Amino acid sequence: MKFSIEKELGNSRGRVGKIETAHGDIQTPAFIVVGTKATVKALTPEQVSSLGAQAVLANTYHLYLQPGEEILKKAGGFPKFMNWQGPTFTDSGGFQAFSLGAAFNKSASKIGNRHDEENSADAVVDPLEIPADRFAKVTEDGVEFKSIIDGSAHFFTPERSMDIQHNIGADIMFAFDECTSPLASYEYQKEAMDRTHRWAKRSLEHHRKTNEKDQALFGIVQGGRHEDLRKESAKIIGAMDFDGFGIGGSFEKEDIYTAVGWVNDELPKGKPRHLLGIGEPVDLFGGIENGIDTFDCVTPTRIARNGSLYTRNGRINILNAKFMEDFGKIDGDCACYTCTNYAPAYLSHLFRAKEMLGATLASIHNLYFIVNLVKEIRQSMLDDRFFEFKESFLKGYYK
Repeated sequence: MKFSIEKELGNSRGRVGKIETAHGDIQTPAFIVVGTKATVKALTPEQVSSLGAQAVLANTYHLYLQPGEEILKKAGGFPKFMNWQGPTFTDSGGFQAFSLGAAFNKSASKIGNRHDEENSADAVVDPLEIPADRFAKVTEDGVEFKSIIDGSAHFFTPERSMDIQHNIGADIMFAFDECTSPLASYEYQKEAMDRTHRWAKRSLEHHRKTNEKDQALFGIVQGGRHEDLRKESAKIIGAMDFDGFGIGGSFEKEDIYTAVGWVNDELPKGKPRHLLGIGEPVDLFGGIENGIDTFDCVTPTRIARNGSLYTRNGRINILNAKFMEDFGKIDGDCACYTCTNYAPAYLSHLFRAKEMLGATLASIHNLYFIVNLVKEIRQSMLDDRFFEFKESFLKGYYK
């Protein structure tokens, strides 16, 4: 993997660049489409490619459980298995330690809010004291977890995560890390961050010894919402010989861009930076302005399956009664397959009738919207009009 910076954004940390992989180039900034189980839900790989996506990210934890790493290895890796021709990423499985353990059946997520603090005791538990009914538990050596499919017991270590990702076969992998809740205490955030650093070193050492496919490995910066921890983590992870870097949760919504800036001021300038699991329009602008090169997020397809669609004038719910007889366009000048061929009334009918095609058409539109919004942001940077475009877009979207 190679990364080059083509242009830097004046008065900010942003930059335009290119990631070169064995399976093609990624023009950055870029939105990486999530294909959790070697599939982008409701879409074929050809549809994903045709809407402008450059790369796909799959989930190590889910592919390990089903169909299993050995099947993927025999298939030649998950990209070949799913017939995706472009660049690919895999995450490490670390986030599942959080979502299946400390946050299981709770309201906690990667993104917090200051107003949530008063309820923090109910939202998350100390991951070292997880009750037996949870699906995952953190130890110093790795993560113990139960399969969400059959309840069988498994154990991920940094080394095991690397082996699985080697077998899964993506161009870009992530080191094993511990994601914490933004509501976790400062003491636990530091404890988890220090453990992530130890796991990063183990991940990198094992990867260098066993990597036979020239896959790239990104280290992950943690530290929660705390400036001193974020900077410390960025310095330590940045000093390791990773090919690039991921910035992991957890964040406080009000300070996410500030936290990204803290990190990117410390990371080596000449390597790519990926913001894990973040992808709302305002977050794309904020992340790019503060030095993010790539993003991934399940939100565009997840909300699409519930009938929520992005437009230049904000989100709409296609199930609202006003769309039942709307024979215009979903979103102004949108050139996606859905907007070109179907009216809001038809999508409203599909969702009301619970027809599967509704999820497909809505997902095509939402992914097209986000993928091409990032491409527009990239072009605005090349044209020296980023800040004007940002102001104009966000004024219309959040009016």
